[in-house]
Amino acid sequence: MSRIGKRPIDIPEGVKVYIEKGRIEVEGAKGKLDFCFSERLEVKEEEGKIWVRRKSDSKLDRSLHGLTRTLIANMIEGVSKGYERRLEIKGVGYRAQRKEGNLVLNLGFSHPVIFSIPEGIEIETPSPTQIVVKGIDKKKVGEVSAQIRRLRKPEPYKGKGIRYAGEYVRQKQGKKVG
Repeated sequence: MSRIGKRPIDIPEGVKVYIEKGRIEVEGAKGKLDFCFSERLEVKEEEGKIWVRRKSDSKLDRSLHGLTRTLIANMIEGVSKGYERRLEIKGVGYRAQRKEGNLVLNLGFSHPVIFSIPEGIEIETPSPTQIVVKGIDKKKVGEVSAQIRRLRKPEPYKGKGIRYAGEYVRQKQGKKVG
């Protein structure tokens, strides 16, 4: 039995869960998410908890068991609390700001980079060198953060670029003369 899959998911106050055949819908204070799970699994709501059980012990069922439970738990946490990812910008003249539904980044190129903010995601810039990506879908928040980071990855010689908050970038030594 999967250690993660056999644990129940607690449903917090203010979150509504609707389970139909092969589909689960979660609604909370922050929004609404839905997910289609495999027919090889059984998802039930009992006494304020959600249980994910598998019908057989095949390798595919075992692999889907823990994954499905985790995805449902992430949905419940997303609609109740939400997710956020923080990014830092390092470099002289590198900065970010929100303008008209877009994120405008100056990253040392000859032109500003304009990143359009996808639906369901909020982006804040508390300071010119910080970006906060917020949303209810954990996957989407991580994906958008990775796309922004990919615009100018931190380079190992001077450390310039966009990095996750708290990310360590190993510094390399430059050329030695003589």
